[in-house]
Amino acid sequence: MANLEHLARLKQGAERWLAWRTDNPEVEIDLSEADLSGISLQGIDLSRANLRGVNFSGADLAIACFDYADLSNAAFDQANLVNASFIEAELTLATLTSATLRGATLRASNLIGADLRNANLCEVDLSAANLRGTSLGYTDLRGADLKEAKLERASLSYADLRMANLSQANLSGANLYEAEMIGAYLYKTEAQSANLSMAHLTSAHVLAADFSNANLTGTDLRWANLGDTNLAGANLSRARLDGANLRRAIFRTATLSNANLTGANLSKADLREADLRDANFSYANTSLADFTGAIMSDSIL
Repeated sequence: MANLEHLARLKQGAERWLAWRTDNPEVEIDLSEADLSGISLQGIDLSRANLRGVNFSGADLAIACFDYADLSNAAFDQANLVNASFIEAELTLATLTSATLRGATLRASNLIGADLRNANLCEVDLSAANLRGTSLGYTDLRGADLKEAKLERASLSYADLRMANLSQANLSGANLYEAEMIGAYLYKTEAQSANLSMAHLTSAHVLAADFSNANLTGTDLRWANLGDTNLAGANLSRARLDGANLRRAIFRTATLSNANLTGANLSKADLREADLRDANFSYANTSLADFTGAIMSDSIL
């Protein structure tokens, strides 16, 4: 339970709180389980505090500092967290539905099992964050930095990831159904067995990524750069790959039936044992590509 003295001082406002913390740096702040819903504490410093289970729903916490704080099971639903900082914060099972975190910093924070559905995470720094099993459906992640983030089994269906940086992130088993990923960066991203069906990756940068066994049914990959990417065993049936760079990409045992590869660059691509039935290769560059054992009946080459 919250320390009543700490709670009373907090409610005096951010300025007086800062002065008290400056004079008493050794005090371990405990506000656990407190109800601070709707409170206005812009710029408050709650770094390293015990904030487990605190209710911040609807609160105005713009530019607040929660670095290294324990916020497990805390509630930030519909809160204003613009430019707030959560560096290495513990946010396990926290709820942030419909919260506004535009420009916030959550670098290396732990968000396992957190709920961020419908949140505004535009241009947020989530680099190296742990987002395993996190709910991010319908979330605005435009321009977000997710480099090296752990997103295994995360739910990102219908999320907006346009121009987001997912380089070296782990999306294994994640659900990105109909996610908007135009121009996203996925350099060396791991997305084994991920669901990217009907996602929009037009002009995305997917160089040297691992999409083996991923579901890319009906995915829009027009003009995307998939050079050196591993797509072995992936399902790309009905995928749009018009004009895509697929140089040295690995499609071994992949399904590309009814896929459109018009004008794609498949130079040195590995298509051994792939299912290419009714795929369209019009004007594609297939020089030195390996089609050994591929099923190619009715394909247009």
